[in-house]
Amino acid sequence: MKEIKVLGPGCPKCKTTYNNVMEALKQTGIEANVEKIEDIMEMMKYDVLTTPVLMIDGVAKIKGRIADVNEIKTLLTQ
Repeated sequence: MKEIKVLGPGCPKCKTTYNNVMEALKQTGIEANVEKIEDIMEMMKYDVLTTPVLMIDGVAKIKGRIADVNEIKTLLTQ
């Protein structure tokens, strides 16, 4: 099972990225544990400077921009 984290302070871009992750999972049928991290202190543990950040299985795949649904689907199936 995939481990997905969306890091961001709750801004519109972060919320859109989270929603896009959920839609990509729905479309692919892939099961994943999805966690939305909005706490600044928790985000600092991941050493990120720009949000939103999409992490899949512990690796930051996308930083500082909204990931679209098709892009997330590609990352999930790699």
